[in-house]
Amino acid sequence: MHKLAVLPGDGIGPEVIREALKVLQAAAKRFGFAFEPREALVGGASIDRHGAPLTPDTLELCKASDAVLFGAIGGPKWDGLTGDKRPEAALLTLRKALGAFANLRPARVSRALADSSSLKRDVIDGVDLLIVRELTGGIYFGEPRGIANGRAVNTMTYTADEIRRVARVAFDLAADRRRRVTSVDKANVLETSRLWREVVTDTARGFPRVELSHMLVDNCAMQLVRAPRQFDVILTENLFGDILSDEAAMLTGSIGMLPSASIGGKTGFFEPVHGSAPDIAGRDQANPLGAILSVAMMLRWAFKRPDAAEAVERAVERALDRGDRTSDLGGSTSCSKMGARVVEAIAA
Repeated sequence: MHKLAVLPGDGIGPEVIREALKVLQAAAKRFGFAFEPREALVGGASIDRHGAPLTPDTLELCKASDAVLFGAIGGPKWDGLTGDKRPEAALLTLRKALGAFANLRPARVSRALADSSSLKRDVIDGVDLLIVRELTGGIYFGEPRGIANGRAVNTMTYTADEIRRVARVAFDLAADRRRRVTSVDKANVLETSRLWREVVTDTARGFPRVELSHMLVDNCAMQLVRAPRQFDVILTENLFGDILSDEAAMLTGSIGMLPSASIGGKTGFFEPVHGSAPDIAGRDQANPLGAILSVAMMLRWAFKRPDAAEAVERAVERALDRGDRTSDLGGSTSCSKMGARVVEAIAA
C-alpha cells in the first residue's frame, strides 16, 4: 500500500488534483496496486484555517508518506503577507524538509500540440528535454536576507557537495537518454557559478559516456527559443532553473502541460509547474494535464511502476490526439472532461 499525502492548495490546485487522483485510481485498478491518499491543507487555504501556510501536522504527514502530490498555492488574497507567513513559504519548507534537492522538469512537445506552441513547428518538432534544477540551495535559501532602511539583501550560496549531488542526478538521467548534459551557469560573473562549473566538470569524469558542455544562462535562454532540439538534459542552479523551466514550458504550447518531480530524500514531491491561476479557479477551465503527468512521474519515481506511468502518458497523448483541448490550448474542453478522457483512455 503506497501512502500518499495530497495537498491540493489554492486556486485551481484542488480542481487539477481531483482529476489527477481519478487518473491515479484508474491506473491502480488496471495495474493492480493500491494507494492510500490523505489530504491536508497548505498555502493560503492553511493560512485561512490554521493561521500558517504549513502546519506541523501536515509536515509530519508528508514525511510519513511515500509521495506528496501537490496542486498550487498563493493568490491575491494573501499578497500582503511577508516572510514565512506567505503561502509560498510552505513550498520552500516542504522541499527542504523532505530533502528534495533535485527538481526534474521535462519539456516534451506532443505531436498533437506542435501547432499550439508560439514557435514554428520546424523549430520545436521533436523537442524532448529535461531540466534538472537544484532545489534546496542558492539564493532562495541563502542568509543573510531581508529588507531594512531602503536596502534589500539576498545571498546566493552553494557548497561543492550540494552541486555534486544534483550533478550526479543529471548525469545518471542523461546516461539513459541521449547522453548529453548542458550545465548552465553565469561563471563569467558569479563566484557561485565558478564553483558550480568546477564541481560539475569534476563530476563528469565519473560519467565518461555522457558528453558535458557549459553554457551561460543568458545564452541558454536564447538557445531555448532559437534551437531547443540541441538540448537533452539541462543542469542548473535554483534561480536559473526556476526561470528556464518556465521558458521551456512554452515550447510545449502551455505551462499547464508541464509536470515536475522533486526527488532526493525518502519522500518524492510531485506537482504541476503552473501556478494557482485564481482568475479561472472554480470555473472548471483549468488544464489538468500537468497534474496528471505529475502522477505519471510519481508512478515512475515513487511507486516504482514504470508500466503504469507509461500508460498514463500514452492516455494523455490519446486524449490530445482525439482533439481534446482546454482553454489554455485554444479549446473548450473542461478540466473535468479532460480528466475523464484520460481515465477512459487508461481503461481502454
